[in-house]
Amino acid sequence: MRDKALRILAVSLGFGALSVPTLALAQEEDGPKGPTMHQLATAPPVPRAHKDFSQFRYRPAGDKVVEQSDANRLMFWTPQGTPDGYAERRGNAIFYYDRTGKAVRVQELPFDEN
Repeated sequence: MRDKALRILAVSLGFGALSVPTLALAQEEDGPKGPTMHQLATAPPVPRAHKDFSQFRYRPAGDKVVEQSDANRLMFWTPQGTPDGYAERRGNAIFYYDRTGKAVRVQELPFDEN
């Protein structure tokens, strides 16, 4: 008699353990779904960084300027869409590079702008 009661108890606990995950899944599907990780990656909810590039004086004539705020640098592109160089700030100077990566100009900044 005792063995039969233990078997019934074990079986009922087993069925109870199996039904809990299905109840949890049913509860998750009831509410509205949020965006997926892929949707968040394409349009992140964080605002883009914005920096002031007004101290960068030299800009190649006719080139399109693209700001890279996270890298603190400006990229220069020709009207045909090829890279024409970049400028980045290092310490109290701004270095301008040509399309091959060689420094072509150095603009020193006054100490009060640092």
